[in-house]
Amino acid sequence: MDALYTAVATATHGRDGRAVLSDGSLDLQLATPKELGGSGKGNNPEQLFAAGYAACFASALGVTGRQAGIDLSSATVTGEVSIGKQGGGFGLAVVLRIALPSSVDRGTGGDLVDQAHQVCPYSNAVRGNVPVQIVVE
Repeated sequence: MDALYTAVATATHGRDGRAVLSDGSLDLQLATPKELGGSGKGNNPEQLFAAGYAACFASALGVTGRQAGIDLSSATVTGEVSIGKQGGGFGLAVVLRIALPSSVDRGTGGDLVDQAHQVCPYSNAVRGNVPVQIVVE
């Protein structure tokens, strides 16, 4: 891969620490979710992954829409990232909920969502490793 951009983040003290971007634009207090026995008084990696995947997929959907001559700028993508026990460790699962503009018919919209799933870098990164369910609402 020929890198076009590299983001750099540093985390200290794991799930109960801080995550800071190298350019200083983001400095987050991290906390383990209450559901996993933590305080829940901060953000966690699953939330950050959900936000990043949703934003990236929405951009990929915009690309596939433009290529097809269809305006998908009002589409929304909601990412849900779950963590749970898997084998001897932990694993992730993702649900992406896509709300397309009412002007786009279901068949065409579904095709564009499928195409976006093929070009989205996050989808490509997790394919074969993390189950991803796509729901077009």
